[in-house]
Amino acid sequence: MSKWTITPDKYLHPDEVKKLRASLHANALLAKSKGRQMGFRAMVIIELGLSTGLRVGEISKLKVEDLQLKRGQNSLIVRSGKGGKTRVVQFGVNLKNIILEYLEYRNTDSEYLFESERQDFMSVSALQKVFKKAAKAADLPARYSFHTLRHTFCTMIYKASGYNLRMVSQMAGHASQQTSALYAAVMSQDVQKAVEEMESKDFLDSLS
Repeated sequence: MSKWTITPDKYLHPDEVKKLRASLHANALLAKSKGRQMGFRAMVIIELGLSTGLRVGEISKLKVEDLQLKRGQNSLIVRSGKGGKTRVVQFGVNLKNIILEYLEYRNTDSEYLFESERQDFMSVSALQKVFKKAAKAADLPARYSFHTLRHTFCTMIYKASGYNLRMVSQMAGHASQQTSALYAAVMSQDVQKAVEEMESKDFLDSLS
């Protein structure tokens, strides 16, 4: 049984996702216009987290060869997942185009998607700093961390899939579907429907 729970303060809400993306894309355009790498790379890093739900450690060690970007392919292979498990994660055309643009723009031929000046790939702490800086620029609450992107992805894919827990478990690489069920607890369609029904005039009239 999981000892933690998902609460609404642990994931980004739609308006916050929009604010973050708007800020990131503006900074990426500015960086590219000046021939700089960091602002554009930050946008790619966070879009990857939002659109795939990868753990920060998985993004850190992601290699270019793990990306499946040929025509008709929009996916990546996680080879260093939790518990040493490998999984395939699919994503949309928007992220594919962002990654392709980044691969063309970046000034390195490193085998890792996100290279570091100090080592072969960006460390977990470096990626976390990228998120914190981006979140601050978008005026988001300081409580959010890189892992917030994973929670946000899981809540969004859960709702977008028609409340399919199995899909959440598969995409996120959860060891147990009990973990995925935590998102159901906070985004239950049945609970929301019941609450709205409870507030309706017809329901109140039925009780009188």
